[in-house]
Amino acid sequence: MNTLSKLKQKYRYSLIILKQLVITDFKLRYKGSALGYLWTLLRPLALFAVLYVVFVNFLRFGGDIPHFPVYLLLGVVLWSYFVEVTVNGLTSIVGKGDLMRKLSFPRYVIVIAGSVSAFINLLINLLVVFGFMVINGVPLTITVLWLPLIILELFVFALGLSFLLSALYVRFRDINYVWEVLLQAGFYVTPIIYPLSEVAKRSEAAANILLLNPVAQIIQDARYSLITHETPTVYGAFSLYWIIPFIVVAVVTVVAAIYFRAMSPKFAEEI
Repeated sequence: MNTLSKLKQKYRYSLIILKQLVITDFKLRYKGSALGYLWTLLRPLALFAVLYVVFVNFLRFGGDIPHFPVYLLLGVVLWSYFVEVTVNGLTSIVGKGDLMRKLSFPRYVIVIAGSVSAFINLLINLLVVFGFMVINGVPLTITVLWLPLIILELFVFALGLSFLLSALYVRFRDINYVWEVLLQAGFYVTPIIYPLSEVAKRSEAAANILLLNPVAQIIQDARYSLITHETPTVYGAFSLYWIIPFIVVAVVTVVAAIYFRAMSPKFAEEI
């Protein structure tokens, strides 16, 4: 009990700052907007609507996938969360330069605050996904219990990248443009708008390689656990190398934490 009290006391100030940053982010995000917080739901739904019309109605993607509209929406929601965390995280330290010069607090709180804010949006969007599941008659199975662990993996990976990108951006402003290009490419090499089975029809090796991307692995696992067991996953594709995406997540997180910690004492001077 004494140890727990010490931990609470040690991180009490950090938690207070974290709470205030998250609240401030929510207040400022849609300030002056007519629809306000509704944009949290409307942005992924608008993207989903466009993709659904183009790729399902016109290009006839996903005809062999059960409940493909929900399948597509879940991919869009998870990808949108990943983009929001990393894009906001990239500029988070530089954007809070004035605050860091006025107050003394752990710099990591700034990056975590952006991730928590985006995570709240993700939870709201997942409620919309569950609503579409009910409308489309998607049955819940026991594998839904895996979903929290899958979401946790996504949270850790996106947060790790945010730590790395935010520290790099302090010194190298070109990282912003590089990451923008990588996200654009990542959107198309990740099976979001097309089923991975379509890639496998042309090249099974290419489909397996795509699954080694942690975001692709996470999206496919989430679809498997929530929507349909016909979803290809890294466990089914590889008997031995299924652990690679998890190793990537662990390595990125550890490297990012070490680099961020080494650079954080210099942030206020270099911004």
